[in-house]
Amino acid sequence: MLFGERLRELRKQKDFTQRELGAKVGVDFTYISKIENGHMPPPSEKTILKLAQALDADGDELLRLAKRVPPTYRKEILKDGPVPELLSLRHSLTKKEAKALESELRELIRRWKERQEMGDEILE
Repeated sequence: MLFGERLRELRKQKDFTQRELGAKVGVDFTYISKIENGHMPPPSEKTILKLAQALDADGDELLRLAKRVPPTYRKEILKDGPVPELLSLRHSLTKKEAKALESELRELIRRWKERQEMGDEILE
């Protein structure tokens, strides 16, 4: 899904007009229209987070759709631990190897979520 499509979807769920949303965020309604219609790229991170707040939406989701790294992700990327290691590894793999790793990670995440829902200990 594109940023503008998701923005329109969230705005309509809240039953806001473009004018109302623009007023809440401090931008002109025509700017909202241009973003929703794909005539303008997604706005700045600051504006995206204002939009998320006004729409009671997930700011990280909107930032990802805008091809921006959410601040919470930046913290994980910059600290010691498995995330920077995984990103480094991913960068060095062939497409085929990367696809296999991504498949294994998705399966691990699926199983972890399943266990969480069941209330079991995580990865005994």
